Amino acid sequence: MEKKFSISGASLIVLRCSIGIIYIWFGMLKFFHGYSPAEDLAINTIHKLTAGLIPPQTSLILLASWETLVGLLLMIGWQTKKVLLFLILHMICTFTPLLFFPELSFRYLPYGFTLVGQYIMKNIIILSAAWVLWQAVPGEEPMPIAD
Repeated sequence: MEKKFSISGASLIVLRCSIGIIYIWFGMLKFFHGYSPAEDLAINTIHKLTAGLIPPQTSLILLASWETLVGLLLMIGWQTKKVLLFLILHMICTFTPLLFFPELSFRYLPYGFTLVGQYIMKNIIILSAAWVLWQAVPGEEPMPIAD
């Protein structure tokens, strides 16, 4: 027997806005040198992902802009599915330091995370929330949740 769950519109708005706030906050910090604890990690990760083609400060400004824009668009609820695609792409990239910099991410590979590793792994929650939002975009039938 299949159970269907419904989520109130207000709950979805709170979820969307809470992710938006996190994105705006973390993104805005990257506009100011030394304010984001993830600044060096972000620069080094983007350097590795782009084979050094983007200068460090440019990459940080691009990332800050990306995160802030995603946050703002989530907050206002504009083109949610398209924005969620950019969020998912960003989230996938946030996991790459686990592969690129295992010495920063793990105290005991593969299960004992450092603070950096924990910072990265908490993004699973954001991805899960994005999946819930994706399912609930108006005009589309949500996927049923099985037992």
